Amino acid sequence: MEFLVATGIGVVTATGIYLILRGRTWPVVIGLSLLGYAVNVFIFAMGRLWLDAAPILGAAARVADPLPQALVLTAIVIGFATTGFVIELALRSRHETGTDHVDGHEPGEQTSRSAPG
Repeated sequence: MEFLVATGIGVVTATGIYLILRGRTWPVVIGLSLLGYAVNVFIFAMGRLWLDAAPILGAAARVADPLPQALVLTAIVIGFATTGFVIELALRSRHETGTDHVDGHEPGEQTSRSAPG
């Protein structure tokens, strides 16, 4: 099971990095989201799954660790806000430049640069 989870995290991470390196803004946004999901699953998997463990400190011998769950919940909220912000930046860039390419120029398009002065 650990190999399956590790492989899944690796595939999602590789896909996210591949999409981040694309030349268009929407694949970059989706790649950032996938990378965030991979990190969330990684953090959650590092917390281990506890069976028959009390969620609150008490007389129980084993207690589940709530820190990974708290970190993942916080990361989900921050990731959602960041994704909304990046989408707004992509829309603004598309409106300003007329293209959704990350550097503002279509590949193969000639840009005229005038000499200063």
